[in-house]
Formats: sequence, C-alpha cells, structure tokens
Amino acid sequence: MFASLRFETASWMNVRTLALLAALLTTLPAFAQDAAVYTIVARDGKLEPAVIEVPAGKRFKLEVSNDGKTPIEFESKDLKQEKVVAPGAKATFTINALKPGQYKFFDEFHEATAKGMIVVK
Repeated sequence: MFASLRFETASWMNVRTLALLAALLTTLPAFAQDAAVYTIVARDGKLEPAVIEVPAGKRFKLEVSNDGKTPIEFESKDLKQEKVVAPGAKATFTINALKPGQYKFFDEFHEATAKGMIVVK
C-alpha cells in the first residue's frame, strides 16, 4: 500500500517538474532573442562606430568583428570584458543592463587609435 502511494506521489512530482521545465524551455529562447545587437567593426587600428548609444536598464549584445589583417584585443575595463579576436573572426559579448553613463572600450593592440565608448541613456 505504501509503495503504490510513493509511486503515485513520485509520478505526480515528475509530471509537475516536466511541465515546469517545458514552460522554462519555451520561455528562454524568447528571452535570449530580446537582447538588441550592436556591432563594432575593427579595421586598420580603428573601431567603428566609436560611439554606441544603448538604452539604460536593458540587456544587449555587443558583436565585435575584426575585418583587419592583424588580431585585436577588444577590452573594456568598465564592462569587465576582454577577448582577442583573430583577423576575419567575430566575438559576441552579452552585456547585462547598465545604468546611465559612459563605458569606454578599446583595442589593446592599437590603443592609441582604436578607442570608443558606449553611452547609456
């Protein structure tokens, strides 16, 4: 008698868990697609655009494309991000919602000429 009770309870909990998991899995792709994508192109020691405006309080993605002939190191101490990007490659960073302000970024391999900022309004 107790064995069947445990089996029924376990089955009910499994159905409940599966329903919750299914609901989460259908929600996650929509959540991931909500993030706006902003592209920065690195070429010949420059980053374009040098200024990107994004809305405050919203998560976004930053795609860095290296169209140059040498590697770059995209870095932002303000955003706590850095990554070496090979020639012809891309890197994508997901940036959590930011408060209004200015957040600097640069190419560490061409720091004198490749600088920019994200302006959050």
